[in-house]
Amino acid sequence: MTEYRKIKKVFKSKATLEGAGVHLKRAFGFHEVKMFDPFLLLDDFRSNNPEYYMKGFPWHPHRGIETITYVLKGNVEHGDSMGNNGVISSGDIQWMTAGSGIIHQEMPKGDNGGGMYGFQLWANLPSSHKMIDPRYQDVKSGQVPEVTRQNGTKIKVVAGEIEGVKGPVTDIVTNPQYLDVTLPANSEFVLPTTKGHMVIGYVIDGKGYFTREKDLFSYEVEGNSHSNSEKSQIIDNESLVLFEDGEAVQVTASDEPVRFLLFSGKPIGEPIAWYGPIVMNREGELRTAFEELERGTFVKKHEA
Repeated sequence: MTEYRKIKKVFKSKATLEGAGVHLKRAFGFHEVKMFDPFLLLDDFRSNNPEYYMKGFPWHPHRGIETITYVLKGNVEHGDSMGNNGVISSGDIQWMTAGSGIIHQEMPKGDNGGGMYGFQLWANLPSSHKMIDPRYQDVKSGQVPEVTRQNGTKIKVVAGEIEGVKGPVTDIVTNPQYLDVTLPANSEFVLPTTKGHMVIGYVIDGKGYFTREKDLFSYEVEGNSHSNSEKSQIIDNESLVLFEDGEAVQVTASDEPVRFLLFSGKPIGEPIAWYGPIVMNREGELRTAFEELERGTFVKKHEA
């Protein structure tokens, strides 16, 4: 008998400012890091107001992590210390492995109507990979395969594999799965999951039931300034579900369609020392990173 994952906790994304003054919603981050291993942070930067995002994320460093940017609307111009530059547009994904260190900038531009919709996920790297060469996996929208089930469910596969269809992002140490799932109203989605892997879902449109049973269940809702216990059946937009362990997840749309991002990955289980955009294992490694930034030796020269 299949062991379906239950809901461990639900988080409502919180308004915050990042970069040079970008208004966004944070689904989880620094304070919850132990709960989401190997993931570190998820930001939702959907907005129709250019004043909320145009200041962007000017030049800043990263080390020891991967940043995964997924754009649904608008454009994000990017450049880095290795001379790379380009544009991430609607439906595109950039999976950046910062490794030993990179300095880059990301500047949202929005579309002709001022809309800028996207998400950025941070994934940790194990100690054995924190100082590897930086690299990008840039994926255009047309390269992302889509699985369509008989009930009309559509599943975009960014990373991992579903029903024999593999995503274009490969060779990631935490063996992640990254799916963009849309369910028609009153339809059901079941996905086998690897026991022991972290699984989380983030609703980006509509609402649905994220458990096997639709009975009322209790969970903690993390708000802007407080936590309170609530009873509910349904998870709606800008809400994140942290699942317990199990062999599969089941999601059922309500009387309207639901769209959500589903992430899974193998936990790393190592200590974390985190300050700003740099995530290492020990405080001494953090100090070294910031000393190198001051000396101008942060970005390493790697053999071709």
